[in-house]
Amino acid sequence: MMKAALVLTLVYLLHCEGAVVVQSEEVVLNDRPIIGILSQEQSFYLHTKYPEENYTSYIAASYVKDVESAGARVVPIMIGRDRSYYENIMSKINGVLLPGGATFFNQSNGYADAGQHIYEIAQKLNDQGDYFPIFGTCLGFELLVILASGRGKVENRIRCYSYGNLPLAFTNDFRSSKMFKNAPEDVIQLLANEDITVNVHQFCIVDENLKKYNLTKSWRATSYSNDYFGIKFIASFENKKYPFYGVQFHPEKVAYEWKLSKNHPHTAEAVKANRYFMDFFVSECRKNFHTFTDVAEENQYLIYNYKPYFTGVLGSAFLQCYLFEPRGAVSNNINPLIGQRYQPNQSDD
Repeated sequence: MMKAALVLTLVYLLHCEGAVVVQSEEVVLNDRPIIGILSQEQSFYLHTKYPEENYTSYIAASYVKDVESAGARVVPIMIGRDRSYYENIMSKINGVLLPGGATFFNQSNGYADAGQHIYEIAQKLNDQGDYFPIFGTCLGFELLVILASGRGKVENRIRCYSYGNLPLAFTNDFRSSKMFKNAPEDVIQLLANEDITVNVHQFCIVDENLKKYNLTKSWRATSYSNDYFGIKFIASFENKKYPFYGVQFHPEKVAYEWKLSKNHPHTAEAVKANRYFMDFFVSECRKNFHTFTDVAEENQYLIYNYKPYFTGVLGSAFLQCYLFEPRGAVSNNINPLIGQRYQPNQSDD
């Protein structure tokens, strides 16, 4: 793997002689990051549009584009696998994105079960000194809280109503957070003063959710927003120990989802401000140096083995989706390494 060296210059003032000594410290970063995006159960709506194919899971292409725009590539992570599958794939990639969606957390062998495997494996890796970041968006953000709380019959989140574009109210100490300490001031001002974060959720995480399960020791909120009824909910947070981050809103929708009825903000300022979040996450993933055995193995895992479908024309809120693992499909094109359906050397003429 090629690596890029970022040279940080540290300046020390020697008061005894008034001299300035410049010392350089080399920080090596991964310039070929690959990020896993967790798939989730196929939506009922999309299932009705592809009844014969009977796809079982999907990833909205907007997440893939968001990651690629930040300078990384994507590997889809399937649901319904055993622990060894997630351990294997996480040993090869540099971080995981838990996307938003509309699935349930109590479905067996689905998004939440896979997310729990990923969360626990990532904790173990980080405890061993192997820097492994996770980023959760909307449903993924909520899943991080549910997993940190311990999954049970009562889910640690509340009902709310937030379907619109909102500003962020940053905490007084947000500049000391990992996520925002180096954020450009113009980006912060846009996020704080403009209605440019896309919210599409009927559940929220509030301060009481963190306090109730004693999570304030390990997690810190960095910004808030208010729902339609004035409920103050956590809009962004991060783990104090691990490189785990989450936002309740959807940065990826601003540049990549275009359904008119959704009224997503598409101004240059909105795109610029929301671009910050994936740029930040990919910069975190550059600190991880997991690799595939070789380019041939890498190619077998990448998202490019799949075709994005134009689901927006069918009425979906997602302009494009990657659809996976049709139930009962002929297994001619099953990747023997990872058990995923792929279409080698196909042309999109």
